[in-house]
Amino acid sequence: MTPQAVLEIIDHARRKEARSGTFLRQMKETVNRLPASIVVGGSNPATSLFQFAIEYIEMAPRLIECVDACAQEAGIRELFKPFIDGATQYFTQPSVLLVQYDGLDGLLIRAYMCHRLMEEMHDNNRSIRASELIDLEATRANLLVHELIGEPFANELDDAITITVLQIAGTPDYYSLDLEPFVNQVNNRAWDWMRQFWEHLLDRNHIQFSLRPGLL
Repeated sequence: MTPQAVLEIIDHARRKEARSGTFLRQMKETVNRLPASIVVGGSNPATSLFQFAIEYIEMAPRLIECVDACAQEAGIRELFKPFIDGATQYFTQPSVLLVQYDGLDGLLIRAYMCHRLMEEMHDNNRSIRASELIDLEATRANLLVHELIGEPFANELDDAITITVLQIAGTPDYYSLDLEPFVNQVNNRAWDWMRQFWEHLLDRNHIQFSLRPGLL
């Protein structure tokens, strides 16, 4: 399975949503129970939240593809293969935990796991972490999706990701591994557009975080 297969799964779910409107109704209910620290504006906040979720979902396979391309160019794909395969399988071979969630709500959960897995990959290696590849806005987007999924389920997903990362890269050797060739590949235009995507994802969907300075 490839990121293209993931895009086809997303396209199928979007066509299904166009007929049912189920996920949009879910966003209308959710927007009113978000914490006060998250402000969703625009002429129709539920639509803003819906569009944010769509873009967040569609970003997942593109992130997988970008990591895969940079790892291949750096000649160290084997080191990243467990992360790439794991993130792809959230969509193509969902676990029992995920398979019961169908439609865009299910894809939002899978996209969250994909983004969080890559975030944990970033935090579990010294050389990648020092490069600050993960944008602050990406972290905020993950926090928002955590709220959209809702607790305690979102916490269970975080626990599952922690276990996966420990299985893949939970050793001191991995943390100290020099992945500078990957970082060098990331610092090119292929990753620039992704930075710009994250940088404006919340703004263009009229979403603001009002956390006190220093908390995030």
